[in-house]
Amino acid sequence: MNLSTLSVFALVMTAGIATPRPTVLLALSNASRFGIRRAVFGMAGAITADLVLVGLVGLGFGAVLAASETLFETLKWLGVGWLAYVGFRMLRSDGEAGTTPQVERLTPARKAIFLRSFFIAMSNPKYYLFLTALLPQFVDPTQAAAPQYALLAATIVAIDLVVMTGYALLGVKSVVLFKERGIRWMNWISGSLLLLLAGSVALSRKNAS
Repeated sequence: MNLSTLSVFALVMTAGIATPRPTVLLALSNASRFGIRRAVFGMAGAITADLVLVGLVGLGFGAVLAASETLFETLKWLGVGWLAYVGFRMLRSDGEAGTTPQVERLTPARKAIFLRSFFIAMSNPKYYLFLTALLPQFVDPTQAAAPQYALLAATIVAIDLVVMTGYALLGVKSVVLFKERGIRWMNWISGSLLLLLAGSVALSRKNAS
């Protein structure tokens, strides 16, 4: 894989990742409520999911998903339920930062923040199909596939990390500027967008363009 091919791939992925995706919305919400240190664990969960997804595509899971309507529908509705659940939890949040003793006791454990982001990242079967269609176009069949998929995965991780960090810093900035009111707005926006994404996934069809 040459540099120009990798650069095109990076541009395509940047355009997709920079839009409000569930994991970047979680990074924003986590940072505004619990601080950047706790938000890092959510980012780690999303990055782990990136690696798992690319690995699954490399192993052919995307092709299996594309061929199975039952598997696609099962994953789709599991994703819808999880996105909707997290979205409603954000909307019902009281908007307090995790800095006081009372709120700190209610702050999710690092493992819980990690797993929430991980499962959010894994919740949309359309993303599996997107990667299944996209990644092979940038893999040279005359070269070993594994190192090329590893390079594509590293590129996705780097872009995702930069974007999520930007959203997390925006969440922290909202606390500095607007205090609890800013946290409420961040959670309301993030929760509403997650519910919209859940609706989008619910209405999606496997063969839709």
